[in-house]
Amino acid sequence: MQESSDKLQHRDWLRRSESLNIEGRLFINGSYVEAKSGARFESLNPATGEVLAAVARGGAADIDLAVASAKEAWRDGRWRFMAPRDRMNVLFRFADLIEQRSEDLALLDTLDMGKPITDSLTIDLPEVIVTFRYFAECIDKLEGLVTNSETNALHMIMKEPLGVVGAISPWNYPLLMAVWKVAPALAAGNCVVLKPSEKAPLSCLLLAELFMEVGGPAGVFNVVNGFGDEAGKALALHPDVAKITFTGSTEVGKQIMIYAGQSNMKRVALETGGKSPQIFMADIDDLDQAVDYAFAGIFDNAGQVCNAGSRLLVHQNIHDAFVESFAKRSQAVYQPGDPLDPDTTLGPVVTKEHQQNILRKIALGREEGAKIVFGGGAAETFEPGAYVKPTLFSGVENHMTLAREEIFGPVASVIPVKDEQGAIDIANDSPYGLAASVWTKDLKTAMRMVKNIEAGVIWVNCFGDGDMTQPFGGYKQSGNSRDKSMESLLGYTQSKSAWFKLE
Repeated sequence: MQESSDKLQHRDWLRRSESLNIEGRLFINGSYVEAKSGARFESLNPATGEVLAAVARGGAADIDLAVASAKEAWRDGRWRFMAPRDRMNVLFRFADLIEQRSEDLALLDTLDMGKPITDSLTIDLPEVIVTFRYFAECIDKLEGLVTNSETNALHMIMKEPLGVVGAISPWNYPLLMAVWKVAPALAAGNCVVLKPSEKAPLSCLLLAELFMEVGGPAGVFNVVNGFGDEAGKALALHPDVAKITFTGSTEVGKQIMIYAGQSNMKRVALETGGKSPQIFMADIDDLDQAVDYAFAGIFDNAGQVCNAGSRLLVHQNIHDAFVESFAKRSQAVYQPGDPLDPDTTLGPVVTKEHQQNILRKIALGREEGAKIVFGGGAAETFEPGAYVKPTLFSGVENHMTLAREEIFGPVASVIPVKDEQGAIDIANDSPYGLAASVWTKDLKTAMRMVKNIEAGVIWVNCFGDGDMTQPFGGYKQSGNSRDKSMESLLGYTQSKSAWFKLE
């Protein structure tokens, strides 16, 4: 048994990190294996730059092996033909074991990509557990249909799993984003080959091991570590993969669509980032509450969130008060610290390379005429960690790089707006359309804006709220599919029509 996490202090997490057994091999057909090539790569702790583990570098040969294992499990029906109640029970036991091992899983994510341990343990892991339990409950809700047909015929429409699903998950929520794909795919009866990001693969390996511990059949859930242009490409091109689901950059998402077309026309589900606007109208009742949501919406997880609310569209009548409150309140909450300290709210970004990319975007913002209100550089105190200070820009115009490109860091930009239509126009003037929020006490204004903003998820008088019933995905170049909800589950099924002639 793990000791109660509410008693774990900074020193306890440090001690646990030193004794943690980290597995870096691939997980194929129910067991850990080395990559066929024998190659490995280093997984680094972004808070310290130290090596966490030597991780097996899977390639095309390993993807072939994993897909063959999944295909065999699919063909013999060890998972898809399991009684729905039995499949539900496996996923319920899986969720229970994840809950029991939540501290180890949270620690792996924190060490691997820098997320504060409190966030890993109290935000990500509970969502992982809820996701498996939700989709387990959905298994016996997948219903077919018998239509009214001719008197001498019977017409049945059935929902069936697709087969082998390839999943490529990102590094910003290493476990949670993987589970958003794995859980509905398994619930629908598919077999899965998961390729986690090479920047943070460790928790996904433990996840696959836990699936076997609760009685998951071998070959049903496989994990192949590796790089996108090697293992990821091979998975997207594989002719025996029925669907590829990907969360990551728009550029890579477009390439995956090409790979799908070049191979077997497999289904493609993409969630590819955003530049989400948070809109604050002049009639806000509680400005400080709105500001608290605003800075959490961009500074949580060091801004490494696909739907981060990085564009703050603020009505000109409250602009100055908003900026003043944002600067005061956010800096009191978000300061860089050791991610293993439970009091830390801002950890490092995922790599030094990513840190430098963010700093280049900040410098470009200055060159283009935006004004830094606070932040604007690396947190040198924590060198050699990959830290970036929380940063707020004012004087930003929507044509600037700060407002156009996904920075994926703790960088917020305030853009003044004159009225409702101006806010809508600026919100929609983006290649992305993942999420948005609207702050107003006028329900009519809120409804008009919700209907006219081009985004897949819109929050009113909040940001980031919701539950598993809420489909998550975007418009335009933010993707073409939905995670969470029954809509996600149906995306891992296909319809079969059977017509019986009775006479």
